[in-house]
Amino acid sequence: MTSTDNFFQPLGGNEMPRFGGIATMMRLPHAQDAKGLDACFVGVPFDLGTSNRTGARFGPRQIRTESVLMRPYNMATRAAPFDSIRVADIGDVAINPYSLLASVDIITGAYDNILQHGCKPITLGGDHTITLPILRAIAKRWGPVGLVHVDAHADVNDTMFGEKIAHGTPFRRAVEEGLLDCDRVVQIGLRGTGYHADDFDWCREQGFRVVQAEECWNRSLEPLMREVREKVGAGPVYLTFDIDGLDPSYAPGTGTPEIGGLTVMQGLEIIRGMRGLDVVGADLVEVSPPYDAQGTTALVGANLAFEMLCVLPGVNYRT
Repeated sequence: MTSTDNFFQPLGGNEMPRFGGIATMMRLPHAQDAKGLDACFVGVPFDLGTSNRTGARFGPRQIRTESVLMRPYNMATRAAPFDSIRVADIGDVAINPYSLLASVDIITGAYDNILQHGCKPITLGGDHTITLPILRAIAKRWGPVGLVHVDAHADVNDTMFGEKIAHGTPFRRAVEEGLLDCDRVVQIGLRGTGYHADDFDWCREQGFRVVQAEECWNRSLEPLMREVREKVGAGPVYLTFDIDGLDPSYAPGTGTPEIGGLTVMQGLEIIRGMRGLDVVGADLVEVSPPYDAQGTTALVGANLAFEMLCVLPGVNYRT
């Protein structure tokens, strides 16, 4: 059996009660930076790009709080990430709460630093604006990447109230800036009402595979993920998961909820279906704790972030 002496382990519930201690993600050690890490959890407490309900700035803290219940082994997939890669929580990016544009630059700089250490970030958001500056850093290292985007919304608006950068515009900007390999992009869960009947057609015109939520109703998404793996192929791919991709019955604590969404089980199928791909990073965004006093949305987000860790290259699976 492989020795785990060189890897960090989450703090167990028999070492410190789960309601005690410092709330890092899964009660992992807190590291000052990504040096020496294979993967890290990092928070971006930012919601200056929201258009309806704010509060996602509190997402990283609440996700960490709810993560204290989680244990180190994935009993469904038998993934053992903490026995095979070095993981820690490196804290939050110190955004500027008075300037969206300054914060965007700060985020890119922070991820430049993470990536220079060869570390793969799993981000706790924060609103969906943050994916743009993260992709800017990712593209510097990897070039244009594939993307699996789970969301109720396409987030390809040209502007919002005249602004080019907001939580509804990141993937339009990412296409324009050459950050995405558009033939390797899949969007899953899009739904709801729109401003125009052809709102999702811009995505298809770029080469994206658009999977509207109605295609997912009442079925397993394992067959879809076989198609996704074929489309994404062998190149680097980034996963971005907006919690509002799930139906609000599962995740009410978000800024722009839409009925008729994915189930938690389908969310798990999507992430687990990315096993074997060259995942270079991931984010979980738009958790807004003020709209879910029970913490259910943050608990779901914490578990999804763990599942993202479990599909990173280098993670071993116990047989």
